Amino acid sequence: MELFEILCGISTVIIVLYYFLTSTYDFWTSHGVRGPKPIIGFGNFKDVILNKTFLGDFIKNIYDAYKNEPMIGIFTAKTPVLILRDPNLIKDVLIKDFSHFANRGRTIFEKIEPLSQHLAALELKRWRPLRIKLSPVFTSGKLKEMFSLISECADNLIQYMEKIASKNEPVECRDLTAKYTTDVIGSCAFGIETNALSNENSEFRRMGRKIFAPTWKSMLRNKLRDFFPWFYQMLGYVLPQTEVDKFFIRVVVETMDYREKNNIIRNDFIDTLRELKKHPEKMANIEITESLLASQAFVFFLAGFETSSTTISNALYELALNPNIQDKLRNEINEYHVKYNGDLTYDIIKKMDYLDKVFKGTL
Repeated sequence: MELFEILCGISTVIIVLYYFLTSTYDFWTSHGVRGPKPIIGFGNFKDVILNKTFLGDFIKNIYDAYKNEPMIGIFTAKTPVLILRDPNLIKDVLIKDFSHFANRGRTIFEKIEPLSQHLAALELKRWRPLRIKLSPVFTSGKLKEMFSLISECADNLIQYMEKIASKNEPVECRDLTAKYTTDVIGSCAFGIETNALSNENSEFRRMGRKIFAPTWKSMLRNKLRDFFPWFYQMLGYVLPQTEVDKFFIRVVVETMDYREKNNIIRNDFIDTLRELKKHPEKMANIEITESLLASQAFVFFLAGFETSSTTISNALYELALNPNIQDKLRNEINEYHVKYNGDLTYDIIKKMDYLDKVFKGTL
């Protein structure tokens, strides 16, 4: 009798667990939305979870498999997720009805990931007022103000390249451009000479590598965050901050304090963050913490150096494969260089039509 009761208990637990894990799997069917069949516990993300497939390739394959569908329904574990294919629906979500879709759909774990509170991840309550305050930093007028700093870093790049070229060895352009853009972002955003080109042990460059270097620890953290958020939240009270978190919070706080004490004003990103810290009353009851401010600088660094260096290195690669295009581009640059006596300003570079086409073609 005891054995029978135990078996009944086990069966009940299995049935309840099965029902719990599959309770949402009729969601898209009931709404008339087609999509691949989910697997219990994984949804449609089994190969992504097991690191057999890159997330981007996974989404692309589903997108291609349902070419005649305006939308596709999939599941992350048991959570329904909608993929849109119809351009008009995408336009509605991103523009017309954006106020209903402003949240990113991800939980922010401030304790364990203090730098996750940035514009690319924040919920609507904090995202909207922060975006309004930070948007002016990214205008063309601000770029013009920063151009002399960018040009100075470019001069350093030329000197660095001359040293490398003299060795007559292959050049790893991916690392080269990452060093250059790290120096640019360090100067423009933080007002700091990162010396990534001249110093192999530059802290900023080392942190840039760490952010994008996949390790078993980072992959495990990502899996726990995405599929066991309640457990990940608990870990925030026992796991120490990562080296990257400590570095960026320290740099931002120390830079702001130094400028405050020495009355330094550069009208850059750090100064914008200082204004937010000075006038928290303008932020609609949002608590302005050091980690919140550092998060904005962190994503500026992250998006600034990585996207730019990837684009530049791919452009150099394509130019190497297409010497006729390389010659044509060089001729245009030389022409403007001679015409304006080597003084290539922001507005002059904007006039280089073929250069613009090369980068658009690369993208």
